[in-house]
Order: sequence, then structure tokens, then C-alpha cells
Amino acid sequence: MKQDLHSLLGDLVIANRILAHENVLDDFGHVAVRHPDRADRFFVSRSRSPEIVTRDDLLEFTLDGVPVDPKGLRPYLESVLHARIFAARPDVQATVHHHSPAVLPYTVIDEVPLRPVFHMGSVLGGPVPVWDSRDEFGDTNMLIDDVPKADSLAKVLGGGTSVLLRNHGATCAAQSLPAVVFVSVRMKDNAELQSRAMAMGKPRYLTEGETRMAGDMLMGERPLERAWSYWRARAGYGGI
Repeated sequence: MKQDLHSLLGDLVIANRILAHENVLDDFGHVAVRHPDRADRFFVSRSRSPEIVTRDDLLEFTLDGVPVDPKGLRPYLESVLHARIFAARPDVQATVHHHSPAVLPYTVIDEVPLRPVFHMGSVLGGPVPVWDSRDEFGDTNMLIDDVPKADSLAKVLGGGTSVLLRNHGATCAAQSLPAVVFVSVRMKDNAELQSRAMAMGKPRYLTEGETRMAGDMLMGERPLERAWSYWRARAGYGGI
């Protein structure tokens, strides 16, 4: 069932708080959601730390990353990152950009890909691709702050749920806010577990079939509802 706009924007605020509480987002990073009635629009907070985002901070954008009504507020410089993923992927309804410390080591070591090592990590979809801004743009400020860089990132993401940004962070994309929160949190969990396993020896990774079947199961309505309710409660929204 399609969610109404009022309820969806409330969940966008909660998604910011959940991802901050689960140590995926900190003072930086952001989460966005597509407009439920206009596929050519999406919402993301103004430039503010996710832990303190409120409904009044939310801004509506076009798929070129331009705010419809900035309301005198300063948008995130990387709002266009979300815009161009929504433009490239009609199936994607929500996106997250984060710099989780657990994930960052996999953005600085070429020889060790981030791969699913437990069933919850299957939602990563396999070895996570890495986007390197230097390949097309040389030295930059490392922000995805214009359409060419955002389009380049979206191309490397392809049809998947996750992509790493070399020496920067990660971006996740999924079919709903609960789904993209799930992917983002499990990316962090998988990175922590993979790093711990590698310190002990050679990890045993999920097979391609296990990754596909477990990922499809976990992206279903009931598992996502269970996880979303749990994380809502942990973030202080259990009774809302």
C-alpha cells in the first residue's frame, strides 16, 4: 500500500534518527525518500546533522538536485547525489549516503572487497563495487556535488543496493525507507564482522545463491516491518 506524504515525511525524520542511533550516520551523511505521488521529486533534510533533523528541516527537490522551495534553508551540497540515483533508478524509493567508520576501511584498501559474510549481509548483493572519483574527475574536494559526478556514481551503483566511494564512504539504495535503513545498518554490521573474521583467518563468504535467496527474503515486507519496528523503538519512537 502506498504511503501518504504526511506519514512518509514523518518516517523520513525517524529514518534520520534511527541511522544516527545505529552509528551509520553521525554529524554528516543523509537519507532521502522519493515523493509518493510525484516520481520526479524527492525529499531530504536541509544541511543538518541527522540526529536533530525535524519535519521543518525537510526540503523537496527535483531530480536535477534543485530545491523546489528552499525556504531560506541551506541544502546539503550532496543533495544531487540522491537526485541522480532516483533519476537513474525508477525502482529506488529511498537512498542513504553515509561514512560509517566500520565501512571506511573497505574504501581505502583495493585488495579486500566488502562481501556478504552472514545472512543479514546478503542485502549488499555481493561484492560491493567501488566508485573512484579520480577515474573521471581527477583530484576533487571528494564531494558528489554536481550532476556529472552524481551520474557517474549512479552508473557504478547500477542495479544494486550499495556502492562504496573511494576514501569517502558509501551509498545505499532500496525500495523503501525501511529497506534502505536495513541495507545501511547491515552494511555496517557486515563490515564489522568481516573485519573481525579476517583478523582470525580467511573468511567464509556467502555463495552467490545464498546471497540472492537470503537477500530476497530479507527485503520482504514482514522482515522489514520487524526490523523497522525494532530500530524505531531503539531510537525512541516505539510508541509513535
